[in-house]
Amino acid sequence: AAGRIDMVLETSDYVYVMEFKLNGSAEEALQQINDKGYALPFLSSGKKVFKIGINFSTETKSIDRWAIEE
Repeated sequence: AAGRIDMVLETSDYVYVMEFKLNGSAEEALQQINDKGYALPFLSSGKKVFKIGINFSTETKSIDRWAIEE
């Protein structure tokens, strides 16, 4: 399945494509963005696109780690 983007935040200059994981890894989330092509529809927008993988921890109940790729 192609899946869905967890979150997209778009401003007048930037697009932030975000994928969230729970007790996984930020790198795994970023890899999913790349593997599934979630950012592709936004590359022709003329805006700077950031791909952000975020991992949440149930142990700490907060963001464990994030990874960003332009």
